[in-house]
Amino acid sequence: MPLLHRIVRKEHPPIAFTLDGRACEGRVGDTLLTAILSHVEAVRATEFSGQPRAGFCQMGACQDCWVTLADGARLRACTTPLADGMSVVTQAGRAA
Repeated sequence: MPLLHRIVRKEHPPIAFTLDGRACEGRVGDTLLTAILSHVEAVRATEFSGQPRAGFCQMGACQDCWVTLADGARLRACTTPLADGMSVVTQAGRAA
């Protein structure tokens, strides 16, 4: 079940991206983290307890939202705009 449920910006054009091998859709203007959390409830598990994490600071200062693109590039999902065709791998997806 997704963590976020879109209640605004529904009229913005859709953007296709892939999340852990699954076709997904975000909206123009979404951050990558918003798009991800519209489809899943967590980006990674904490190394201390294994509990799910979904981003913390929302401004690029913490380490909670790091994801990897299919080409190996690492980036912070909370400060990265969603782009058409992105192929994203989360820590949660690697564990699956």
